[in-house]
Amino acid sequence: MTIPKNSRQLAPAYEPGLVEERIYESWNSAGHFQPILNNQKEPFVMIMPPPNVTGELHMGHALTFAIEDMMVRWHRMKGEPTLFLPGTDHAGIATQVVVERLLASEGKTRHDLGRGEFEKRIWQWVDEYGERIYEQLRRLGTSCDWSRKAFTLDEGPREAVRKTFVDLYRKGLIYRGERITNWCPRCSTALSDLEVKYKDIDGALYEISYPIVDGSDYLVVTTTRPETMLGDTGVAVNPSDERYKHLIGREVRLPLTERIITVVGDEAVEVDFGSGALKVTPGHDPVDFDIGLRHGLEVLSVIGDDAIMNQNAGDFAGLTRSDCRVKVISALEEQGRLLGSREFRHAVGHCDR
Repeated sequence: MTIPKNSRQLAPAYEPGLVEERIYESWNSAGHFQPILNNQKEPFVMIMPPPNVTGELHMGHALTFAIEDMMVRWHRMKGEPTLFLPGTDHAGIATQVVVERLLASEGKTRHDLGRGEFEKRIWQWVDEYGERIYEQLRRLGTSCDWSRKAFTLDEGPREAVRKTFVDLYRKGLIYRGERITNWCPRCSTALSDLEVKYKDIDGALYEISYPIVDGSDYLVVTTTRPETMLGDTGVAVNPSDERYKHLIGREVRLPLTERIITVVGDEAVEVDFGSGALKVTPGHDPVDFDIGLRHGLEVLSVIGDDAIMNQNAGDFAGLTRSDCRVKVISALEEQGRLLGSREFRHAVGHCDR
């Protein structure tokens, strides 16, 4: 058998990467992913939920983009003006953290580099991983209009965010007020609830006596965080609790500070937890903050952004939380206010970054 001169040797195996890349580039270069304007038809526009530039795409991204691209291609097949807008998200502090980890592997910190050099390293990361993400999206076959790709720190998106914020503010839908946030002292930033991971920690549950002002009796409160009692502005009991409802409206003296605080009745208090009396520290607990709002209690913060006890902690100012806890417990014992403690395992929030 004679092989024709113009024949070519077939590859021993199918190579999907080469075939898919060639077909994809032919579609893209021909402009098939760009919308064809038609005033007679309603356009279909999908803005890609921008993946974070903290790393490469994973299987969850692949599934999401495959479904989205299927919808986009269906509308395009129907002859509708169709736009699939690609983009990436800067991810803020999350990207900073991954770059800090990279620096740590080099034996450096962001403080060693200084702000200017550190920002350069972040932008290098953004450029590298942003392009990796776009290449992965092309390999997936997503039919995006690449001439319109956007980054959330581009001037267009930034201006849109500013305008939207101002519009919402003028409509009264945004206001400034004191609220409890998740705060990471290492990252020096607030965290969303999704960025807080809870771990079970072996700790202790402490019983502390708060003397009633106009009598010889006292109220026993239980807490896992005795150091925050320095910021107490009230004690809460459940109004249905027969043991304590007669004390609602009475005043107690806060040990170690001698401040006078009020006993309030609130249904958020769990009757069966501890003694059934809750120290209320609106500045350091979301449940306490809400109780404080309902009863007009002062919000007093005794722990600073750096996790060090601040000036509101009085004699305990300048201590770390753990050191302060030890000294508070010791001081309560000296005053005879620590009635006891027991082992207690509870969930404590940790920064996911």
